[in-house]
Amino acid sequence: MNFFGDTSNLDMVDAASVAVFLAVWLWLGWRIGHPSAAKPSVTVLMQEYRLQWMQMMAARDPRIFDAQIMMSLRQSTSFFASTCLLAMGGLLALIGNVDPLQGVATRLTNMESASAVLQVKLFLPLFMLGNAFLKFVWSNRVFGYCSVIMGAVPNDPADPQTLPMALKAGQLNARAALNFNAGLRSMYFALCALAWVAGAWLLLLGVAVTAWVVWSREFASASREIIMARKENSEEP
Repeated sequence: MNFFGDTSNLDMVDAASVAVFLAVWLWLGWRIGHPSAAKPSVTVLMQEYRLQWMQMMAARDPRIFDAQIMMSLRQSTSFFASTCLLAMGGLLALIGNVDPLQGVATRLTNMESASAVLQVKLFLPLFMLGNAFLKFVWSNRVFGYCSVIMGAVPNDPADPQTLPMALKAGQLNARAALNFNAGLRSMYFALCALAWVAGAWLLLLGVAVTAWVVWSREFASASREIIMARKENSEEP
């Protein structure tokens, strides 16, 4: 059963471009989380600092500063989750009435696209935004778990439970950050997916540009150089 109508304008190039889109998105996520030891990603480097943060938190009194940071992190996840919901609502409304989009698509491609084709194409960014929303919501919840564990860390640094509890909070913090970063990547690729409206080849170009932006920020950014420099300085005898 065809729920969309006539989608005969979609061809093998469209299918191949979507396959490349999904493959690059999934591979980037895996590579950022599992980089080589010689060239770690910013995400992995920051995981170490998150663990160090929780260890320092265990010896800090009072811990108001740490609570404020956690509040800021949770607010960020809530903001992006709300943004995703708004964007998804806009896309669902556009899928229900693609007439305003048909003129734009026709001018960009010099070809008239059927309403059903545009509806199918809009489901790709909708899927990415849905994934981003779920990642942000789960990140917010795990940050909440981390906050509870932080509250359970004994105030006495000499207590045998202090360091294990702090490290547990650090691990939860790192997991929440991984989901938050995955949500951001999905938002990047949701913007990229909109290029499919203008054609499969433009989608492939968008994949290349988006992949480079994500890759460079994780492996070739000025921020990474700063983090690496401070890490190397801290390891010097």
